[in-house]
Amino acid sequence: MPPFELEFDGLKVQIGSVEGFEPRGEGPLPCPTVPDLADWDRKLFARYRVVSFPVCDMCCMCTYGRCNLSEGRRGACGIGILSNTARFTALKACIGAACHAAHARHLVEYVLEKFGDMEIDLGPEIDVVAPIFETIVGFRPKTVSDLEKGLEYIERELAKVLSSVHMGQEMDPHDYESKSLHAGMIDNLALEIADVAQITAFDMPKGEAPLVEFGPFAADDSKPCILLIGHNVAPGTEVLDYLEDRGLDEEVEVLGICCTAWDVSRVDDRSKVIGPLSRQLHYVRMGIADVIVLDEQCIRADIVEEANEVGSRVIATRDLVMAGLPDVTDEPTEKIVEKMVSGEWMGVFIEDLEKAAEVAVEVAIRAHERRKKEIPQPDPRRLQKEAERCLGCGDCERVCPNDLPIVESMERAASGDLDGLAELFDRCVGCARCESECPSKIRVMNMIEDAWRLRTKEEKYKVRTGRGPIKDVEIRQVGGPIVMGDIPGVVAFVACPNYPDDVKQVGKMVEELLERNYIVLTSGCAAMSLGMYTDEDGKTLYEKYEDKFDAGCLVNTGPCVSNAHILGACIKIAAIFAKKPLKGNFKEIADYILNRVGACGVLWGAMSQKALAISTGFTRWGIPIVYGPAGLKYQTLYIGDLDGDWTVYDARTGEECEEYCPIHLKYAAEDWREALVQAVKLCIRPNDTPQGRQTKLQNYIELYKEFYNELPPDLPLYVRDKNDVPITLRDEVMEYLDEVGWKPRKSIAEPSLGENVRG
Repeated sequence: MPPFELEFDGLKVQIGSVEGFEPRGEGPLPCPTVPDLADWDRKLFARYRVVSFPVCDMCCMCTYGRCNLSEGRRGACGIGILSNTARFTALKACIGAACHAAHARHLVEYVLEKFGDMEIDLGPEIDVVAPIFETIVGFRPKTVSDLEKGLEYIERELAKVLSSVHMGQEMDPHDYESKSLHAGMIDNLALEIADVAQITAFDMPKGEAPLVEFGPFAADDSKPCILLIGHNVAPGTEVLDYLEDRGLDEEVEVLGICCTAWDVSRVDDRSKVIGPLSRQLHYVRMGIADVIVLDEQCIRADIVEEANEVGSRVIATRDLVMAGLPDVTDEPTEKIVEKMVSGEWMGVFIEDLEKAAEVAVEVAIRAHERRKKEIPQPDPRRLQKEAERCLGCGDCERVCPNDLPIVESMERAASGDLDGLAELFDRCVGCARCESECPSKIRVMNMIEDAWRLRTKEEKYKVRTGRGPIKDVEIRQVGGPIVMGDIPGVVAFVACPNYPDDVKQVGKMVEELLERNYIVLTSGCAAMSLGMYTDEDGKTLYEKYEDKFDAGCLVNTGPCVSNAHILGACIKIAAIFAKKPLKGNFKEIADYILNRVGACGVLWGAMSQKALAISTGFTRWGIPIVYGPAGLKYQTLYIGDLDGDWTVYDARTGEECEEYCPIHLKYAAEDWREALVQAVKLCIRPNDTPQGRQTKLQNYIELYKEFYNELPPDLPLYVRDKNDVPITLRDEVMEYLDEVGWKPRKSIAEPSLGENVRG
């Protein structure tokens, strides 16, 4: 029997659906504003003290300035230093959110224009397709066009938060911090919209992913090479489509740096992921690419100049990164190709992505043979001569973020020993400040890279490309053990690769957690860094540990936008395991995560405003973050205040007790050992059963003793009674607790920050 249907004035009505109307959000707070969630933010600030680290005492925001805000002074608009610091945190969070919002907007419009409206499909094992969207916006999106409702909300709220940083205005630093949390939350929503749209449109992996080749030597440089740099997969998919249509799939190499690398490998696993952001300048200077295609985000501002020095042609494709190049979008394709091959045009801007892809492929093929003869190769004698020009002044070391021993390495190189330079490669963050400061104009980074290449030869690895969302069945299997604490925690390693020391430190932390049965997730450049960490047999962690959301397993969700699935997994635990309603129900879901889901994020190489927005959003949902030492430059941390309000209530009975966990929401660690210890500690939750708390405390105590040779001094905060103490450590721990005057206290069954969190 055909469905009942009416049509009048362009409006079609069917049983079960109405076309022509936008879905409306449901639940307690669909599309919440800053005031809607201010009470939740204040609950957080009541226990987590906002600690400010002003980068500068001066405010230069308007023409009244410069205003000195030190020692209690106020600016001409009346603002104080704490509010001004919080204002800049909000501004940076808005910048990060705007990046992902613009990215999501472009992807959704691109998909709708290219493919028409599509039903959202993340595979048969994923029913809760957009948990962030459903919780915030208030309905479950079914088609790509539904995602526009979320984009409209993001853009409206982002404009309001951004307007608040205008001079003066806000008076209380906590109001700016609340706005930072809001910008972070809408950033998280933008991440999900972007990845849901592209997974649906490009049939990316849905809950599992293959191993792919990784590293610059994974590229076959005997073939024409196209290098994609940025974060938006659309230009890359057009390149892949053009190659397939022309039967050139096996003739041209497609390579990627940064998150575009993960996404093109999700579309076609024959493409190569060659490196993270920190290697961008190194690998461009290696001259691997015949053509470099730029899209948006995390692209060096000197990329065109650097590419042209090694003969690589550049095509910019997004109006967000036009790179000062001539707009040839309307020029005939053949004319563009001829002028680029000849070298008359070394770089162009082409907004038409299909045309940009055609030009990229044709130029790469025609220019390849000529370029092969022009690419400089490492020469030990040339490196030695260049090192002899070093004055030993130390200017390079003074500006190096990682204080690398460059002068000593140059002295060794001048005597013919290049190992010192080669050893700097894994600790170099690729900023090139050393070269800007060098009075002799030595290309220090080139020397480091060439020495590394001479020693490394053909090194390449296997990494697992991004698998996207966590399957619902995985959540059903591990939701209970996570909430009860039997699985000690879920730890996510994300963000930028400007690490404070060796790039392999992330691998050390991850392997330790995997051996202790934590679920480890990763994404973006951090996921690439893990590909550089190998065992004595040359195997990476991706080859050694299963790709499952389960204890002792390692999951790479994909690019930066796939961080949505890390947060989404925590939300799905509340929805699938605890049966909590999602629609418009942010407060209850965040309360559940904070008190019952042992999850933590580690941003060991935090760098960009995007990383700030992502991590700040996570904290509003109740997920603590550990930054590396550079995290202090974000200017605010949320540190547990023992004099604050640590009361938790039993959601059933209204009983109350004190639980000092998680003890911080934003924390900056000085070294990787401290970061690892903090990550383990921040997975402790009020909901832990005695058995779960034992497991978590055993990990915490063992690691703390290994690194600091004593019991953790804050141990009394986490031991409720002796049943929480690990059996193998009970005598030692109980003796210590007795010495410090510890008293047992009660715990409750269903912890919550308040009885009315559904608001």
